[in-house]
Amino acid sequence: MFLPTTMKEVKRLNWSRLDVILVTGDAYIDSQFIGVAIIGKVLVNNGFRVGIIAQPDMDTKADISRLGEPALFWGVTGGCVDSMVANYTALKKRRKKDDYTPGGMNTRRPDRAVIAYSNLIRKYFKKTKPIVLGGIEASLRRIAHYDFWSNKIRRSLLFDAKANYLLFGMAHNTIIKFATALMENKNPDVLNGVAFISKEKKGKELPSFEAVQKSKDRYIESFRIFYENNDPITAQRLCQRHNDRYLVLNKPSPYSTTEELDHIHSLGFERDLHPFYKKSGTVRALDTIRFSIPIHYGCYGECNFCAISVHQGQTVRYRSEDSIVSEAKTISHLEDFKGYITDLGGPTANMYGFECKKKLKKGACLDKRCLFPEPCKSLAPDHSKQIKLIQKIERLPGIKKVFISSGIRYDLVLNDKKNGTAYLEKIVRDNVSGQMKVAPEHAIPHVLRLMGKQHIDLLLKFKNKFDTLSKKSGKKEVLTYYLIAAHPGCSMKDMDALKKFTTQKLKITPEQVQIFTPSPSTYSTLMYYTGLDPFSMTPVFVEKNPKNKEKQKTIVTKKRTPFK
Repeated sequence: MFLPTTMKEVKRLNWSRLDVILVTGDAYIDSQFIGVAIIGKVLVNNGFRVGIIAQPDMDTKADISRLGEPALFWGVTGGCVDSMVANYTALKKRRKKDDYTPGGMNTRRPDRAVIAYSNLIRKYFKKTKPIVLGGIEASLRRIAHYDFWSNKIRRSLLFDAKANYLLFGMAHNTIIKFATALMENKNPDVLNGVAFISKEKKGKELPSFEAVQKSKDRYIESFRIFYENNDPITAQRLCQRHNDRYLVLNKPSPYSTTEELDHIHSLGFERDLHPFYKKSGTVRALDTIRFSIPIHYGCYGECNFCAISVHQGQTVRYRSEDSIVSEAKTISHLEDFKGYITDLGGPTANMYGFECKKKLKKGACLDKRCLFPEPCKSLAPDHSKQIKLIQKIERLPGIKKVFISSGIRYDLVLNDKKNGTAYLEKIVRDNVSGQMKVAPEHAIPHVLRLMGKQHIDLLLKFKNKFDTLSKKSGKKEVLTYYLIAAHPGCSMKDMDALKKFTTQKLKITPEQVQIFTPSPSTYSTLMYYTGLDPFSMTPVFVEKNPKNKEKQKTIVTKKRTPFK
């Protein structure tokens, strides 16, 4: 069932009024890959009446007033991607295309969508019900943060949007407790995973908004405390003064269990664009997710340029084999399904089925990481469950192929002495569509260290193993390498060295090279703004000239003499 987007649909459900209205910067795709769809379905499953308004017109009241006013609260999200990342390139050029907009043109998503939609609601609904922020844009901007697009420190999004509450993280469980509290006239301020504004100091105090505006050292201190308090087991309640009021961040909500994830994924998603929006054109994002299956959430990679660990968490949670197989069966019965599961993965393809037992009991370590600079011995990677899962889905009627399209962590494969080679051999032989994605990101040691990535020797070891298995399978499989230019610490000289490495060692001219984007809530963005390595507090070179950033990328992507 689609969530209703018009009053006609609401009446068809015999609902007199909606409890919750969700407003999103993406077109409404009813899929497990779309956060707002999950939140809506979870609420409905718990008895709440929920509607959704996608990409409302900013110039009139027609869209935002289409469903009336909710009985409990408005839920506002920028969509699956931060709206500024969605709207602008790393060189701050306006993007013409949008994969989450019908027709594909970037004409429907406002800049700073969460703020824009909150203002739109208040413009036409005076003294309305609480406005509640959620999704990745709100989650990653929940404290005072550096904003690349305005090149300044901005307040918590909760203040800038003048909203009532902010639910951070994935919020699967928080949203039910929150809605229930409002329904029962109880105070949601005590709930885990909730941020709010208070006149009183509550919790461990971060350096204030005013302090981090003035001092880069204080900003580093603020981010470090914030980052270290993201694990539900070890985190403390935090607060941060903004002028005469305090942002209060309660402890993160406990991660969803396997049973809870299984239930969420059984809620009857349509895996399609809602008909109301389909009339405006197709949505390119559907090409990737319609026949794909998410099998786990979270990532313990903790790359310094990535915010997944802040939003989804550093602990990997995964669905049961039965739940995933059941979803594959459902997909196999779709009319337009041709027999190909396009992906079986998550933030990283091969983190399914294992986690550090110490972390599950005591929370993520504060003094070391799971994979950097070397894999922790407590992690014990084991790909056997994923091999079994893939094989089980391949045996289902109507399934011709199961592809692994998410990126592979090659360090995990190499560190799994018992099943790593068997896993790689299996997917090279059966589950790669010509190319396997890996993300070394760079090759030069000091740049890799600042990225939080391991030494490049691991990639070469993996490549040799991959090439051997590819030849054995009789297929011409290749590795696709994702690389980053203009990351903090990276100079033209470093890109010249990277070009030499890709030419001599990888025998390629890379195509998948992106210029680093300083998105909120990452250590790399902290380096970009401060010009300091936050771990050693030593200066790092930061390329901020757009032309030189482009030159860094061109050095690696420019084609040279064909390889022999």
